Amino acid sequence: MNPYQSKRRWKFLLLAFAVLIAAASLWYTDYLVENISKSERTKAQLWALSIKNITEIIDINDDFITYISTVRDSLSVPAIVIDQDGNIINSKGLDSTKTNFIEEAEMTAALPNKKVYDPAYFEAQINIMKSQHTPIEITKLDGEKWYIYYKDSVLLSQLRVFPYIQLTVIAIFLLIAYTVFNSSRRNEQNLVWVGMAKETAHQLGTPISSLMAWVELLKDKFDAERDPLVLEMENDIHRLEMVADRFSKIGSKAVLKSHVVYQVIKDYVDYFRVRSSDKIQFTVSGDKEVEALLNVPLFEWVIENLIKNAVNAIEGEGFIKIDVIENLAKEQVFIDITDSGRGIPRLKFETIFQPGYTTRKRGWGLGLSLTKRIVENYHNGHIFVKDSEAGKGTIMRIILKSSTRYIPTSADEA
Repeated sequence: MNPYQSKRRWKFLLLAFAVLIAAASLWYTDYLVENISKSERTKAQLWALSIKNITEIIDINDDFITYISTVRDSLSVPAIVIDQDGNIINSKGLDSTKTNFIEEAEMTAALPNKKVYDPAYFEAQINIMKSQHTPIEITKLDGEKWYIYYKDSVLLSQLRVFPYIQLTVIAIFLLIAYTVFNSSRRNEQNLVWVGMAKETAHQLGTPISSLMAWVELLKDKFDAERDPLVLEMENDIHRLEMVADRFSKIGSKAVLKSHVVYQVIKDYVDYFRVRSSDKIQFTVSGDKEVEALLNVPLFEWVIENLIKNAVNAIEGEGFIKIDVIENLAKEQVFIDITDSGRGIPRLKFETIFQPGYTTRKRGWGLGLSLTKRIVENYHNGHIFVKDSEAGKGTIMRIILKSSTRYIPTSADEA
């Protein structure tokens, strides 16, 4: 298993563990809510019975009434008592400003200290209570029925939403922490990329200079100015110079100039074709005039990585086709690299661009990751797997901003 797949597996395991903790927290909270809810229903029943006893029992002493009233008032569950005709008998734990006592002087002798309820407020409260709990039914001695509606206490209501708030806060904290650490890790990776690239360019400089000198010596000593082998050696040395130049540009701001995309790609393919198997056919087609802002050494690196990956994916005979397409509506250039290789599984379309991902035993898994960086970070473009099918091949697409109508400035020309 390669390092990226191992890291991905650990991410899934940690995510599964986090989901398990969240589920356990919600289950335990639901367990507590269920028990408290049962307790509050019992409280509501006791409150209803206390009111019933006070209204029905006449021959009782003041101490018993005081005891029942104390039990009734100690219950914290908001509740409303309604008779069978829909009249409000009593209420508890609600907004006291919505209930007014009418002075005895203002009432008839039959209705002393009557309570007047705010109809809209109590109707809304009853609807809430109906949605939460089944009412408690009580039958009085005279056969009249009372219905006690009640709702969750403030504590129970808070307990219901608390785990969701807690998990949300934890998730936000973890997201911020992950973003910070991920940004820090990326910065460290970028520093490693830049350091390795510049050191590679520095190390290549001396042997390239020596090779250039040796070739000049061969040409002078053996009069091999036009010898095909010497010319190919010079081409390879120039290629090494370009590679060193590429590495030296990593970490620096790339200078982009308008170039004909088709010509840049064709020049590299012509160079690569003679250095690859004759069993693979190369084709470059499409719009030959469209231009884009490119850093040629870096962009050729992109084409090189994609073509080499395509060659490695082809077993035996095959083809590699590159199409340059101008999208006039969006002023973009599409570059499609099609091969007849073994294809890429759909689940790996994003994974292949991750550092360390490779299907070769001796591969480093850096080619496509570097390709993505060059296209997106240096050329402000986009690269992705357009389509792929096992055994039939792959289409990679690069999208760049068209510069066909780009007017170079004096700074660009310099």
